[in-house]
Amino acid sequence: MDTQKFEQYARAAAIALLALGCILVVRPFLAALLFAAVLCLSTWPAFEWVRDRMGGRDSATALLFAFGMLLAIALPVAMAAHSLITHSAQAIDMVKGFIDRGPMELPAWLIQLPFVGAGIDEYWHRLTGSREEIVALAKRLADPAKNMLFAAGAAAGEGLLQILIAIFVAFFLYRDGEKIASMIRDAVTRLAGSEKGLGVVATAQGAVKGVVYGLIGTAIAQAIVALAGFLIAGVPGAFLLSALTFVLSLVPMGPVLIWGGAAAWLYAQGDSGWAIFMVVYGVAVISSVDNFVKPILMSRAGGLSMLLVVLGVFGGAVAFGFIGLFVGPALLSVAWSLWNAWLSGRASGGQA
Repeated sequence: MDTQKFEQYARAAAIALLALGCILVVRPFLAALLFAAVLCLSTWPAFEWVRDRMGGRDSATALLFAFGMLLAIALPVAMAAHSLITHSAQAIDMVKGFIDRGPMELPAWLIQLPFVGAGIDEYWHRLTGSREEIVALAKRLADPAKNMLFAAGAAAGEGLLQILIAIFVAFFLYRDGEKIASMIRDAVTRLAGSEKGLGVVATAQGAVKGVVYGLIGTAIAQAIVALAGFLIAGVPGAFLLSALTFVLSLVPMGPVLIWGGAAAWLYAQGDSGWAIFMVVYGVAVISSVDNFVKPILMSRAGGLSMLLVVLGVFGGAVAFGFIGLFVGPALLSVAWSLWNAWLSGRASGGQA
């Protein structure tokens, strides 16, 4: 009996050591592995459709999808990281020079507006009356802001490396997806039973699709419409700004910093009309994508609230770095959907 217990303890210890060793090996790539799984799971129906039209060639289709992810995800992040690192000091110096030139005067057409023009002009002069305090505050914040932009660029660069690893892993997940899916279904079925197991897999897949379509789909849509606006208004570096819009769209109110900065630059150059156009376009078009498109797409995630999305974005960034912006909401979405499915099963008398 003692020998049998010793063998059981030895097997348990060996399994625990093996699991610990695997965790230590995989831990540096955990975020990339999760992101690759999220991408493959959410785009698998499209992968199957393309694969059928390519004669069932798994490797060629996987390579095509990996290249598409490089263009759609890695390239905008690379452009944003490069822009933040190389142009952060220039942007801060431009703002400092803009402040040192003195208070701006409102355009004559705005002052001459009936009923409201005089009030706007009076309020503007009151606001700029304490210019000395504003300039002193801006100078104190210049160096921290420069360091913050540089750190954001470095974080985006580190996230780019994780994204490249995730795309590399995604190629193999696409190529061997049928085998991996079968293994996952068998494992979940053994844990939760045949009927419950398939329901768990379907719930998780639907939750991941909703979050990915909501976040990445909205980011791509906002970047495209922002690029169109920048090109129409003649803003330099339109492609870089659209890449920054793609990255910052994951953060609430993030794109406002980009198109708002573009509008301020246009106004500083004397293009008041184009500055107003940029503000109107930003509010009516760029931000409306986030306000209307994202909720529609996020409804696929089982009614996931925006609070959980925000917590997933920031919590994922703290836990996994830049790539956690994508992974965090997906993990919370899966947990939330499974929780609701479990509660529904309990309410209907089902077995947990």
